[in-house]
Amino acid sequence: MTETFHQFVVHRSPALSRAAYLLTGDHQLAEDLLQNALARTYRHWRRIHGGDPEAYVRRVMYHQQVSWWRRRRFAERLESQPTDRAGDDHSDATALRLSLAVALRQLTPRQRAVVVLRFYEDLTESQVAEVLGCSVGTVKRHSHDAVRRLRAIAPDLVDRTAQRSPR
Repeated sequence: MTETFHQFVVHRSPALSRAAYLLTGDHQLAEDLLQNALARTYRHWRRIHGGDPEAYVRRVMYHQQVSWWRRRRFAERLESQPTDRAGDDHSDATALRLSLAVALRQLTPRQRAVVVLRFYEDLTESQVAEVLGCSVGTVKRHSHDAVRRLRAIAPDLVDRTAQRSPR
């Protein structure tokens, strides 16, 4: 049991860590969220390892993030980014990443979870509904509200992503 769990953690932690960061907007909180989710997963490993353990971990992360947000609505701060090597100019990519992080922080936890699952994890509406334990209609509503809010908060994101995507 321990070896299969260890292999799962080694192979899937990078992707799970990225999802946790998108949910929290903070590297330390993302690490805490992922660690908590993996600890809960380990307790039930015998039951879930035959199915889809990654979906289980993601579900735990999404629910835990909403729970944390409800318990303590602390002021979120913009994390300082490490500087790149001299001569490298990643200012556009960094500005886009920071704009996205700020915009995501202004969404409700449910909206943020829907946006991450739909557009980052590329899940269908029914898969998102299953992960979050709600109806497809609720997912559609949160997705619509989140996209509308993101367009109002950061219209430059829409312009930048449209420029980057191939047509």
